[in-house]
Amino acid sequence: MQDQDIHRVMAILRDTVKQWQPAVVDEMAEQKETTPYHILITTILSLRTKDTLTVQIAPRLFALADTPEQMVRLDEETIAQTIYPVGFYRNKARSIRQISQKLLDEYGGRVPDTLEELLQLPGVGRKTANLVLTAGFRKPGICVDTHVHRISNRWGYVQTRTPEQTEFALREKLPPEYWLEYNALLVAFGQNLCTPVSPWCSLCPLTAYCDRVGVERSR
Repeated sequence: MQDQDIHRVMAILRDTVKQWQPAVVDEMAEQKETTPYHILITTILSLRTKDTLTVQIAPRLFALADTPEQMVRLDEETIAQTIYPVGFYRNKARSIRQISQKLLDEYGGRVPDTLEELLQLPGVGRKTANLVLTAGFRKPGICVDTHVHRISNRWGYVQTRTPEQTEFALREKLPPEYWLEYNALLVAFGQNLCTPVSPWCSLCPLTAYCDRVGVERSR
């Protein structure tokens, strides 16, 4: 992909993804009652867990506690049993409680809105921190998950080996007007069409812009 092609690619993606269900965090972000705390905790729950499960478990947890004050009143075992069977549910229960306590101790119960502060929270990495910035606060950030990393490289838009390298490469070249939506568009695209194994290249509206890096078999 040529650098200047990104504008056309993003326009096509915006139109294409309308046919698919958005990722759970992006869907939550559009709801008026959603808070940055909801986005943060849901993102923790969604790590290595399918959206179809996260969308069931997050409301179940928030029915018990949807603020840091309420969450720390629950013991770790109660949180763990409530969020089972999300992946690594015991580790996530510990992180959720520790995060909630730290928010109360250091931020007056609010979720911080800078990347640097979010990265200081237990269990929060760059992917989660950037997603909280973009979906929770509508502030610039580039959330790179497996779909964003794979597709950005498959297009030939970046040449990187890790998601963190992809984030920094995109920060250098992706036009700022696309930062907020880039993750949501590529996640939907990656889940439904540009899949990890045997992507649906015959149906893809972006074939003219894609270098097909690493694609050995397609449909």
